[in-house]
Amino acid sequence: MDVIVTGRRCSINDDTRDVVARKLEESISKLRDRVIRTEVEFTAQDAKGDPSSAVRCEITLRAKGPVVRASGSAEDKMLAFDKALDRLRSQLRRAADRRKNRRGLRVQDLPAVERPAAPAAEPEPEVRQVAGLTVQGDGPLVVREKTFATSPLTLAQALDEMELVGHDFFLFQDAATGQPSVVYRRKAYNYGVIHLEVT
Repeated sequence: MDVIVTGRRCSINDDTRDVVARKLEESISKLRDRVIRTEVEFTAQDAKGDPSSAVRCEITLRAKGPVVRASGSAEDKMLAFDKALDRLRSQLRRAADRRKNRRGLRVQDLPAVERPAAPAAEPEPEVRQVAGLTVQGDGPLVVREKTFATSPLTLAQALDEMELVGHDFFLFQDAATGQPSVVYRRKAYNYGVIHLEVT
């Protein structure tokens, strides 16, 4: 398993790289055969009076199957890494619990490749296009576009994908109906599903 440790707006020394690699090896030893690459990115943030979010750490597991991602923030790198690692363990444990309860519903070879966002169009001084909308003046509209490659999923697969990336919602195409759908977290292990009927 390759472990890639990078820093944005901060430097990473060799001791930190060694500790991160060792802790990851210990934590995800059961997945060593399936994980192709693990990316750890530290980002120094402008805390503005709140030192508890001075450093953000994001861990991404790239494996045969879905991408697993977790993040954590703290006042220093190793505390942020420990928080992200705890969240990653929790997500993997929840996904394993779901698979035990719904054995046989998970397809292991679904591609989950994240494509880089397309470059945004250059804004004009007064009129600009943002995600297909024309914005005049300095509107409070903030848009971030992402495009992902995917295959149709069952509801059980979409729930697994949502748990693995650590989000509160997951957009997917329903394999049974072909409808665009969103699964979202309600409370604890309760979920909701929204299906769109395109006319």
